[in-house]
Amino acid sequence: MNIENAEKSDHPKLLDIWEASVRATHDFLKEEDLQELKPLILEQYFDAVDLRCAKNNKGEILGFCGVHDGAIEMLFISPDARGKGVGAFLVAHAIKEQGVTKVDVNEQNEQAKGFYLHIGFSVIGRSAVDGQGKPYPLLHLALLKFSTLQ
Repeated sequence: MNIENAEKSDHPKLLDIWEASVRATHDFLKEEDLQELKPLILEQYFDAVDLRCAKNNKGEILGFCGVHDGAIEMLFISPDARGKGVGAFLVAHAIKEQGVTKVDVNEQNEQAKGFYLHIGFSVIGRSAVDGQGKPYPLLHLALLKFSTLQ
């Protein structure tokens, strides 16, 4: 597995991975919220982050991570690749190479919350709404102790 910069031509595949991952892990989201986010992800959010993707030895994208200002803004793994170390690989790269020290996670996304806590992040705050002002609380996490990934 290797990490590469995502190219504009990768964006449609990344959007497919995003949607499949969200459907697998964000069962609290309403369908209308998901459909509202799709064009924003493709047309704005991908371009607003330093976007890297993990690829297997065949060049297939397994997942991706978007970083901005020391924070993981997006981490999504193809459902077929979940639980195989892709997320940890991407986060380790983000910490070591992109200076990541923080991440926000949906409070209702127990899997993501457990993942980040397991690798060394700690909850430092909470917001009642998400970045779009929707009633999906966010937990603010920071890397306060030595990460198991370093």
